Amino acid sequence: MRSILLSLALGAAAGIIDVIPMIIQKLDKYACISAFVQWIIIGFIVTHIKIPGVEGWSKGTIIAVLMALPIIIIVMKTDLKSVPIILITSAILGGLVGFFSDKI
Repeated sequence: MRSILLSLALGAAAGIIDVIPMIIQKLDKYACISAFVQWIIIGFIVTHIKIPGVEGWSKGTIIAVLMALPIIIIVMKTDLKSVPIILITSAILGGLVGFFSDKI
C-alpha cells in the first residue's frame, strides 16, 4: 500500500510541475486537469512496471513520451509549436519520475 501511495504522490509532484506553466499561460482548466491526472497515472505505471535491463530514468522517459503521443496528436491540429515542448517536458519529467521510482 505504501508503494502505491508513494507512486501516486510522485506522479502528483510531476503533475504539479507540468501544470504550473499551463496555469500561468491561462490554458483551459480541463487541459490542466487532464495533464495532472495523466502524470498521476504515469507515476503509478512507471513505479510498478518492470522492463528488464532498462534503467528507471530510461523507463520513465519511454513511458511518459509514449503516453504523451495521443495528446500530441490532438494538440498538433491547433498548436504545432507546442509539440516539441510537450515532448521535451514528457521526456524530462518522465526521466525524473523513473529515477525517483527506483528509490521507492
